[in-house]
Amino acid sequence: MTNARAAVLLTEESEPQLVDVEVRAPVDAEVLVRVDAVGICHTDVSVAARWPARKLPMVFGHEGVGTVVETGPQARVEIGRQVVLTFASCGRCPNCAAARPAYCDHATTLNMRGDRADDTSALRLGGIPLRGGFFGQSSFATHVLAGPSNTVPLAEPLDPALAAPLACSVQTGVGTVLNAASAGVDDAVVVFGAGGVGLSAVMGARIAGCRAIVAVDPNGERRSLAMELGATAVIDPTDGDVAAHLADLTGGGPTVAVDTTALPAVIATALAALRSCGTLALVGLGALTAELPVGLIMAKGLRVRGVIEGDSDPHAFIPYLAELTRRGELPLEKLVTRFAFDDFGAAWAAAVSGTAIKPVLTMTR
Repeated sequence: MTNARAAVLLTEESEPQLVDVEVRAPVDAEVLVRVDAVGICHTDVSVAARWPARKLPMVFGHEGVGTVVETGPQARVEIGRQVVLTFASCGRCPNCAAARPAYCDHATTLNMRGDRADDTSALRLGGIPLRGGFFGQSSFATHVLAGPSNTVPLAEPLDPALAAPLACSVQTGVGTVLNAASAGVDDAVVVFGAGGVGLSAVMGARIAGCRAIVAVDPNGERRSLAMELGATAVIDPTDGDVAAHLADLTGGGPTVAVDTTALPAVIATALAALRSCGTLALVGLGALTAELPVGLIMAKGLRVRGVIEGDSDPHAFIPYLAELTRRGELPLEKLVTRFAFDDFGAAWAAAVSGTAIKPVLTMTR
């Protein structure tokens, strides 16, 4: 057992609390990672808010970065290597075999159920097993266990606070534009919502060389940041007809729309704004259902598709994103607000309120 500190959700309607836990030794192909930084993602906040009491206590966190300190006998990552911890996949189903691990047949079980509170659990609280496998990692902790599918080694070291968002939010935003939409120089892209994922999509569109990149967000500071990161124009959605503004700014409407809000009204606006044969990519977690204007979709030949983790194969895409970060093409320092791990409560509050775009907890040793 390894002694660790973790942010544990102990009761419903509470916030995760830092407590002492134990992490079991790695088995098979698992690795034990000393966490150096971990981002707080909107998914952590939203899932924790509706997590059932019968599955408590629970540790969240799925944007971990750290150093491998112990390995199971079948592990393929050496001790001392810096790794990014991302979503888990089975590696055997048809989608995994086709390099589409984000759509693994077992994704819900491996990522969203937090594993079982029995002797197979990674974590123990006072000797009692607790759930510690959120996204195959539960990285709101100083030490975590992870498996081969969600442990991505980096060839060269990267500032952990900048590497952490690559695990989910940046992978999702950039990947939605580059992988799912295959956007290029002929495309006009609109991004609804300028949070961590949305601003990453803006940067992805800039990297793709898109001819027009428009960010839509009611927050003036975030609109300004979107311009710094590559947007060619921004829109305040409270200021008139968004679809009409988009038509003017893009010369007839965007070819690609990325929705990070999951708000039915915003999705409807995105569909109305798209030009014929355009694509709407849905990446936001929120409303689970929304009415769609089927007649409009058919008449304009629109494509609506969901996107998980940017359609990426993380073992190929995260190292690519890391290299872009090193070269300054992904200036993630503009998104990241650093918090000491001991200030978890403040970081969590910043994530809930949206006062920080990407809160990242850093470990001090």
